[in-house]
Amino acid sequence: MHDVHFFSRALNREMPYRVYLPGKIDSGEKFPVVYLLHGNGGDYREWSNHTDAAQFALKGWILVMPEGKSSYFVNSATVPEDRYEDYVIHDLVANVEARFPAEKDRGSRAIIGISMGGFAAVELGLTHPEMFGFAGGISPAMDATERPFNWRRIDRWWAFRRIFGPPGSPQRRAHDPFLLAQSADLSAVPYLYLTVGDNEPLTEPNDRFAALLKQRGFAFEFHIKPGRHDWEQWDAQIPGCFEELAKKMPVKPN
Repeated sequence: MHDVHFFSRALNREMPYRVYLPGKIDSGEKFPVVYLLHGNGGDYREWSNHTDAAQFALKGWILVMPEGKSSYFVNSATVPEDRYEDYVIHDLVANVEARFPAEKDRGSRAIIGISMGGFAAVELGLTHPEMFGFAGGISPAMDATERPFNWRRIDRWWAFRRIFGPPGSPQRRAHDPFLLAQSADLSAVPYLYLTVGDNEPLTEPNDRFAALLKQRGFAFEFHIKPGRHDWEQWDAQIPGCFEELAKKMPVKPN
């Protein structure tokens, strides 16, 4: 395990990320990279703290866990210095590929996230299909851009307004995964892998999003599994996601 700190031009500050490398690295050998995005309220240590992520590195992937605060990994509509999408797509990928033995083509990059990070994995996969061949959302917050005003969650409503812009605004629509899926070029998009628990608030929007993907003819799969919006359910779904990733992004035994 490696913790890396580097200066991000997009964010104009030093940012950390955590890396798991395959156990055996021969001279000149390159490996596919999986970017693992954390949930809202978590940080770049979340995947390593709550899952046995290291086992997947031993199978032959480089695992990269970046810091995203509560940004939804997008460029903020109202805070110019919070350019988290540019940070991931430009600064982070370039730093990883310069520092570690990483393959540098689309077919060797995957992005997978939990909750907030699941939204981001799908959204970044659709807005930057040239970057990723596989995007996985585990209980992804697919309805983040469409949540209505709620007095009981007014702090969250204002946070979303700061991140995505006012409801109905061009900035918010540009990050809406439903609108992105409706207009996506199916010949260019990554393979999408989605899972959600059967007893969580995000079941309905994910079911609705999967119906749209099916209607449009996306290459994807969608699973509803027992569980709530918590790490017990997510940790049970992660192996299946990596099993499918291994079919789409094969790795050599390590």
